[in-house]
Amino acid sequence: MENNSQSSRPLVGISACLHGQAVRFNGEHKRDAFIVDSLGQYFDFKSWCPEVGIGLGVPRPTLRLVGKPNAFRVVGVKDASIDVTDDLRRWSRNAADSMSGLCGYIFKKDSPSCGMERVKVYPHKTGAASKKAVGVFADEVMKRYPTLPTEEEGRLKDPILRENFVNRVYVRHRWQSLVVDGMSPSALIEFHTRHKYLVMSHSVSGYKRLGQMLSNLKAGDLDSIAGDYFSELMQVLKQRATRKSHVNTLQHLVGYLKKRIGSDDKREILDSIARYRRFEIPLIVPMTLLHHYFRVNPDEYIARQIYLQPSPSRLGLRNAI
Repeated sequence: MENNSQSSRPLVGISACLHGQAVRFNGEHKRDAFIVDSLGQYFDFKSWCPEVGIGLGVPRPTLRLVGKPNAFRVVGVKDASIDVTDDLRRWSRNAADSMSGLCGYIFKKDSPSCGMERVKVYPHKTGAASKKAVGVFADEVMKRYPTLPTEEEGRLKDPILRENFVNRVYVRHRWQSLVVDGMSPSALIEFHTRHKYLVMSHSVSGYKRLGQMLSNLKAGDLDSIAGDYFSELMQVLKQRATRKSHVNTLQHLVGYLKKRIGSDDKREILDSIARYRRFEIPLIVPMTLLHHYFRVNPDEYIARQIYLQPSPSRLGLRNAI
């Protein structure tokens, strides 16, 4: 397990150009307003630019991938004798050594160094490029930290992917706090309990698997079980939460209110969930009703559930899903 000092805000890696630094090949930047202005209110960022890291200037000759998706070289577009493949690999591996405290990473799409997926790779001779490669730097980071939440700035425009990424960043942040505070069987069970309905909204079977992993903590090595648990947790949360799975989770939560509210109030909540299922309203509407009724009728167990507020409400992530 990783053991790192803990800040009150998640530390997220980012491609330097997205953060507003003029490090692009043409001397410009690709500052992303949502990332910098919105997420920047809640995340601390640390930026990297692999091309600058290996000593290329700004501006500089453009680069591209040439070869096959899993066996390419990073060379100049106009001058193929410029080959920075080995330098990029070496620098990327060294840079990854300083990333153990990250809670996530946002990469620049389409970049031969930072592209997370579908990066163009050109054949050695003639023919069309295929979008099947991963940038050198992104590849090294993701291989080194397989549980690290990663996304590209373009994919963050999708409301479901955006909420998924931000929620995973906060889960990893809470996990780091757990490790720093000291892992214990009771603390691990509490972490799992608090995330029950968040996990359920992604996968019921995944929630059951995670529970089984913690069924006999006394008989196994705690660090090993915790590490396996967290790896599985992040894989489960990487799955997109569907409207159907959210409906199932919401209905479970309503069950805690059935003896505390009247029939009209219950009908109001269930009608809101049904309207959400029919794509008539966003998730925030039934969630707001649940918040209201649990505020009026407090439940200690439900109050601990991360699902009710997995990330800052001011980001409005559930307003569009």
